[in-house]
Amino acid sequence: MTSRRSALQSIAAGALALTAGRVFADDDKSMITVLVGAASTMDTTARLVGEQLRDALGRPTVVLSKLGAGGRVALADLKHAAPDGRTLMFSTSSPFAIYPQIYTRLDYDPVADFTPIAGLCWFDVGIATGPATGTTDIHQLIEWVRAKGAAGSVYGAAPGAGSSSHFVGIATALATGVQMSPVQYKDSGVGIIDLASGRLPIMITGTGALIEMHKAGKIRMLAVSGAQRSPLVPEVPTLKESGIEVVIQNSAGLYGPARLPQALVDRYREAMMPMLDKPEVREKMVTGAMIPAPLTGPQLAASLASERQRFQQLVKASGYVPEAL
Repeated sequence: MTSRRSALQSIAAGALALTAGRVFADDDKSMITVLVGAASTMDTTARLVGEQLRDALGRPTVVLSKLGAGGRVALADLKHAAPDGRTLMFSTSSPFAIYPQIYTRLDYDPVADFTPIAGLCWFDVGIATGPATGTTDIHQLIEWVRAKGAAGSVYGAAPGAGSSSHFVGIATALATGVQMSPVQYKDSGVGIIDLASGRLPIMITGTGALIEMHKAGKIRMLAVSGAQRSPLVPEVPTLKESGIEVVIQNSAGLYGPARLPQALVDRYREAMMPMLDKPEVREKMVTGAMIPAPLTGPQLAASLASERQRFQQLVKASGYVPEAL
């Protein structure tokens, strides 16, 4: 009985793969929907992805913004989509790497429920200060924090609790032996205004959000969290090259539902890669603080596994208490 059941399951799976492949190959009029669960730069980059898929495959493509719950609303739609290549999602790595560590219960499995298709870019987080501290480099800032003590040292984190920005603050404090308390901002713009006015001593948020005020001299970026300097602010060192052993950056890539046939994964990846060679696309991505970096599906999966392990260790070391959904 077990053998017969396994055989039937294998036949069904094969039929599903063949059907999905046939839909992709023959039905040129079927629409591709690219879900995106975040606004601003992510939405803008998702539209570049949609344009590339449309042009490369000759199929109508729509980008559908499904905001809410840090991208989990869009992710739920992807999880329940048929594995026929018609529904995809452009997402950061946070739902797959960070959320499993900071929530006690998720309604999805970050590995089993999705198919990584291709990594397209990465972005990092910047640490900035304003007139409240009077510091000009990250080491001066750390000493300022050390002198103030836990009661007087706060940092703004956007987009809030459990974000990469929040954990860059936690990791930096752990690596340098200082104490800092986060103030959560849903909107980085509000936090940057508080920083420039002197009401907030430190702001940690996406590098792209800080650049304009940094270049205007209203605030000062002291470090970025990525593995390499941001091409948007090459004068700003990384935390690691400043002697602080912290490297945190998010990838952003294209995902499909579970059981997406390999033929479709390969076709979509091949369709996407030329996008990163187009100067006009690279310029738009970099302007939005998204640094082009192609990854295959297996490479993206390996990167997510490494991130999960790193955040698991960081959450444990920090004493951060996971939240219930």
